Amino acid sequence: MTADISQTPDADLLQLHKDGDPDAFGELFRRHKDRMWAVALRTTRDPELAADAVQDGFLNAFRRAESFRGDAAVTTWLHRIVVNACLDRLRRIKPTVELGDTDVVETRDHHASVEVRLDIQEALAKLPEGQRMALVLVDMHGMSVAEAASVLDVADGTIKSRCARGRAAMAELLGLP
Repeated sequence: MTADISQTPDADLLQLHKDGDPDAFGELFRRHKDRMWAVALRTTRDPELAADAVQDGFLNAFRRAESFRGDAAVTTWLHRIVVNACLDRLRRIKPTVELGDTDVVETRDHHASVEVRLDIQEALAKLPEGQRMALVLVDMHGMSVAEAASVLDVADGTIKSRCARGRAAMAELLGLP
């Protein structure tokens, strides 16, 4: 371990972690937890889901440090892991329908709304992962093309084309003109 771990570059910290240094990953967490929290919150739009996804993401990174190939920055690798953890958490959410003392029209409208959401989720699940992730980040979570490109570590143009193809496929799957 280096004398001042706070000055060690991220890639070196990850290597130290892989080599068994007990403090190295903690320093990576300290450095990047706030940025990963912001990514998770933008992706999930829910503080509780974001907190769980950040925890999942860092646990996955800790356990799978060997998968880091060094092709990209450690922060990019962490972004991808945290976004995937967010998307996994979002996929697990099942829409709930609470029927209270509402009149029949409101219940019917609510039921139709739930059916539309389920149809959209089903159609999204049929898209290739790249298109699905781009659409979720841009169309559902309001990220800019540049933000989504940064999170997914692809060019802006790639996000634009994935969104365009994904929207066209969604329209076809949903039977829209």
